[in-house]
Amino acid sequence: MAFELPLAKDEQTMFDFRLKVFYTVAKKLNFTKASEELFITQPAVSKHIQEIENYYNVRLFERNGTKIKLTKEGELLLHYSERIFSVYRAIENDFNQLKINQSASLRIGASTSIAYYILPVVLAQFHKVHPHIKVTMLTDNTQQIEEALANEMIDLGITEGKKKQKAFKYSHYLDDEIVCVARFGHPLALAENITLKDLTHIPLLLREVGSGSLEVLFHAFKNAGVSPKDLTIEMRLGSTESIKSYLIHADCIAFLSIHSILNELKSKQLTVIDIQDFEIRRDLNFIEPIGEENAIARYFTDFALNHNFKL
Repeated sequence: MAFELPLAKDEQTMFDFRLKVFYTVAKKLNFTKASEELFITQPAVSKHIQEIENYYNVRLFERNGTKIKLTKEGELLLHYSERIFSVYRAIENDFNQLKINQSASLRIGASTSIAYYILPVVLAQFHKVHPHIKVTMLTDNTQQIEEALANEMIDLGITEGKKKQKAFKYSHYLDDEIVCVARFGHPLALAENITLKDLTHIPLLLREVGSGSLEVLFHAFKNAGVSPKDLTIEMRLGSTESIKSYLIHADCIAFLSIHSILNELKSKQLTVIDIQDFEIRRDLNFIEPIGEENAIARYFTDFALNHNFKL
C-alpha cells in the first residue's frame, strides 16, 4: 500500500465538513432535510457525498425513487463518523472546561414552556456539578427571547417555533408534541373518531401573539386546511399555567405541550383528546448568535443534551 501524506489543514477542514454532510444525511436519510439543517443547497449536499464516494471508491447510499438507505460501506463510515465526532466533542468539552473559571456566568433565555417544565431539572443538575457558574434565566415567549439574544441581553436561547432568523444558529435540543387537552371527564374524551374540523365548534383557549406554541399550532392548522377564522376562540391567555387552570374549570379545549401537563395527567385533572389523522410535533432548539461561540453556553448545551428528556 502506498504511503499517503496527511491532509493539509484546508483539505482536512473540507473533509471534516464533507463528513458532517454525510453524517447528517445518514442520520436523516433525506437529502432535503440535511440541506435545511446544514444551510446549504441540496445539490451541494449531493456533491459532497459524491466527493467522499470518489475518494474511497465506494457507494455510500442506495437510492430507490425518493428513498435512500445506507450501503454496507455507508454503515461502516457512519460508525467511524460517530467515533470521530465523539472525539471532537470530547476535545471541545475539555477545552471549554479549562476556560470555565470561578467568575464564570451564563445568561439563558427560554420560552415559557421550556423554562417551567424542562429546564429546572437540568439547571439543578448543572448547579450540583458546577456550583461556581452563576446562571440566570430570562423567561418570555419565543419572539422576546430572540430579541433579547439579538440585543446581547442573554448568551443562549432555548425556544420553540417554526420561523428561523438568519442571524442565529439553531441546533436541536428536544422533541416535543402539542396535544389537544380538556378537563378530565370532558365528553369529547369518550368520543371516537374525532376530527380536527369537529373541534372548530368547541370553545378554544389560545396563547398570546408572539408565542412559539401558537405559531406552531397555526402552522399545523393551515397544513390541515383549517383557517384561524374557522376556530371558536373563547379567550387568549398569556401562559400555559393560566390555560391549565382555566381548563380544569371549563368545557373548552386547548393545545399544549405534552411536557407541560404530565402532572395533571397523573392527577386526573386533565386528559388528552386524540384527533384523527392530526398530530403536532416540533423541535425545541438551542439558539445562539452566528459567529464566535460562547464556551460556557456550548458547555451547557452539551450538558443539557446528556440529561435529555425522552418522550
